Amino acid sequence: MSPALAVYLKECRESLRDRRVLLNALILGPLLGPLLFVGLLSFTIGHELEQAEQPLPVVVIGAEHAPNLVSALRQQGLQPLPPVDDVEAAVREQRVTLALRIDDRFAEDWRAGHPAQVDIIYDSSQRAAGSQFERLHGMLENYSRRTGVMRMIARGLAPSLASGLLIATRDQATPQARGALLFAMLPYFLILTSFIGGMWLAIDSTAGERERQSLEPLLINPVAREKILLGKLGAAASFSFISLTLGLLAFSMAARLLPSQRIEMSLSIGPGVIGTILLLMVPLVLLIVIAQMLIAAFARSFREAQTYVGLLQLLPLIPSVALSVLPVTPKLWMYGLPLIGQQLAMLRLLRGEAITVLPLALCTVITLLVAGAAFLLAKRIYDSERLAINA
Repeated sequence: MSPALAVYLKECRESLRDRRVLLNALILGPLLGPLLFVGLLSFTIGHELEQAEQPLPVVVIGAEHAPNLVSALRQQGLQPLPPVDDVEAAVREQRVTLALRIDDRFAEDWRAGHPAQVDIIYDSSQRAAGSQFERLHGMLENYSRRTGVMRMIARGLAPSLASGLLIATRDQATPQARGALLFAMLPYFLILTSFIGGMWLAIDSTAGERERQSLEPLLINPVAREKILLGKLGAAASFSFISLTLGLLAFSMAARLLPSQRIEMSLSIGPGVIGTILLLMVPLVLLIVIAQMLIAAFARSFREAQTYVGLLQLLPLIPSVALSVLPVTPKLWMYGLPLIGQQLAMLRLLRGEAITVLPLALCTVITLLVAGAAFLLAKRIYDSERLAINA
């Protein structure tokens, strides 16, 4: 049996006996992300849809000045609430979410054909106020537009005279592309799953064995250190890749549980997308595992290595947040950056867009080259006699 294969089987067998590795690599890592993802999205979507179907409670001040306006808003779903004292303070103190104040001169301005004043009082820092404000603002816009048309007709004018342009919107986003907006953080979750999947084995096979003083007997065997390193890397990469596969399958099944039809989005992750993502992630999984073992090799104990490798998991969060928040237009050279290239490619796949061979090849080759350089550095560390010394 090849020495590398013997070390590989040894590490896999020992890891399968460790409940901590099984819990984190094969259960907690792959399932925690999809469960949180589906739970939060289902709650958010359900809450927004429920709010849109229910009457909108609004504190109305000065309703007696515009009874027709209040009646029209009622027909659109407004639920008037009695006025309160110092409504601005009530909104700031979050005792009131939304308020509508009708100006005292509303009836006079209305009869004179002038624009009548109404104030929407809300606090934009409140999460619940945003959607409610948009809904109330839309009600008032509809009423204002309808009133303006009626005024022009009463004066014998065509309502089209008020519009200098006829604006027609042509949204080119497909349901799959709109659904990808909800999956914006999915690449980060997948990369994080890869980190968690091989982390415990990578730490235990280096810092853990050195702390238990079982690494030195392994290294004094008449076997090339490169074969030992390959066996350990292979075992950690296998657990990382299995964790990634389970997480991706879990996300695929979780997407079917979301009410995609109600929000006019498609949230499907098909076999073709899953296969392409797995192939795309192979070089990155190798780089992740090598980086974890490199960091663990410099730690004096399992706990210290766990701290350092845990900080490494924050690294993919930076490009994930940047790609989710900033309006980044993908360029060809970006696919050559490890972590960023994989995330850009996965986002395009989730949008249902076709990716040419060149970006995929650039993403794969550059990541493999970086992983190869990291492997040479790890080999140099394994060739050093200080690796087995817990000092």
